[in-house]
Amino acid sequence: MRDLLTDPIWRGEEMGMPIPDSPHAVSVALPRWADVVGYEEKHPDVVARMRGGYPRFVIHERVRELAAQMAPGQPCLPFPSLRAAEQCATYVSRRSGQDAWLVRHGSVFGVATTPAGETALKAFWQHTGLIVSSRQAEAHVQGRGARLAADGPEPRASLRAQLAAYYGCEAGDVFLYPTGMGAIYGVLSAVNRWRPGRATAQLGFPYVDSLKVQQELGAGVVFVPYRQGLSLDEVQALLRQQPLAACFCELPSNPLLECIDVTTLAPWLRAQGVPLVVDDVVATPFNVDLRPHADVVVTSLTKYFAGTGEVMGGAVMLNPRSPFYEALKRVVSTVHEDLLWVEDAAVLDLQARGFAERMQRHNAGGLMLAERLRAHPAVEKVWYPKWQCGEAYEAVRRQGGGWSNLLSFLVRDPAEQASRVYDALQVCKGPTLGTIFTLACPFTLLAHYGELEWAESCGVSRYLIRVSVGVEEPEELCRRFEKALAVVG
Repeated sequence: MRDLLTDPIWRGEEMGMPIPDSPHAVSVALPRWADVVGYEEKHPDVVARMRGGYPRFVIHERVRELAAQMAPGQPCLPFPSLRAAEQCATYVSRRSGQDAWLVRHGSVFGVATTPAGETALKAFWQHTGLIVSSRQAEAHVQGRGARLAADGPEPRASLRAQLAAYYGCEAGDVFLYPTGMGAIYGVLSAVNRWRPGRATAQLGFPYVDSLKVQQELGAGVVFVPYRQGLSLDEVQALLRQQPLAACFCELPSNPLLECIDVTTLAPWLRAQGVPLVVDDVVATPFNVDLRPHADVVVTSLTKYFAGTGEVMGGAVMLNPRSPFYEALKRVVSTVHEDLLWVEDAAVLDLQARGFAERMQRHNAGGLMLAERLRAHPAVEKVWYPKWQCGEAYEAVRRQGGGWSNLLSFLVRDPAEQASRVYDALQVCKGPTLGTIFTLACPFTLLAHYGELEWAESCGVSRYLIRVSVGVEEPEELCRRFEKALAVVG
């Protein structure tokens, strides 16, 4: 397999290649700014060359093959359980007004619909993350699915034990999901059942589907983009406007790498009877300790715990210190299904054993590159937790923990120069983060192409370049960025 640490996929002619070169890759090469625009606008010459993509957005070829077996000639997607398929069918009918029906293939259940219902079908797949993985689809296409589902090895218990050790809880407090979004949707489903009819709140500009899933499948959402100069008193006033089922936030946020002060917010929310759900995917439990503050932590195992960029997974961790622990444990246990495919769990369990060592290297490389970019005359601004979060991050940072490896930056004269710098970068370029190889992308274009003005109203520039720093030799990596920045006159 190609060594992406020393030989990254960055050239224009490599557009559409899977990253990494694996049948289960979760990223895809978009090496030029124009490629990203072409991908978002569905230009035929770009779409024709795409050999993969992030699995919630780009349906994997094995999944398409399985769906075609289940409902030939009809829009169809497979789901990992009957309950998930039923939820999808209900959503498709409500959202599109079209019929949606179930078909079965071994232990997976497909939802088929009319062509007019296909957009809603794909929206449910994307927003909820209740997907059939490429490995699961491959097993069912090859006739191995039923055997593996019934008699396969049980790596999930080992994975739960590893996660419990990092999060300071019992293995029984860890709930596994097929994706990180699946974990967020799992918590949303739980609080919807616990407190029906109540809205949820989203603090800070979040990863795109973290907000979308609350808008589409919740009982309403109060969006508080606290970066717009709001004081904590003003945030609290907004949250008091209606009864809430839960409050969601990222620590730090993606892509602005900002934090709200959970040490102050959490006690106030608890006094209001509202649990705080924190997405720690960027910081990771290696760097921060959220046990005194978060009632629930959600994370994407696809990112740092995997590190390889070729497996999906997510997890929910309940905090036994939380005053809501018993109620949340009861309701999460009721709605949860263990849908993480056994082969994916095995890969994650193996990869998670190297998580701590990788995070040390990610932290060191991320800090060095952030500091170099911040001092570079061609760079207008750098977003990085060390500077964006201040005391809010420091209050939860573990002794010896760092600021992780995710940063965003804006070059001078971005309308003219951002695309030139991005095209010249000699690192892998595509979606996702947390891989051992560096990944860069014009994040706002990828995540918010249809709502760029709204994103910019929240302070997220359309010219922002997000970088997930890998474990390459840091000085060599910095030289690659300096070379790309040299195109700025």
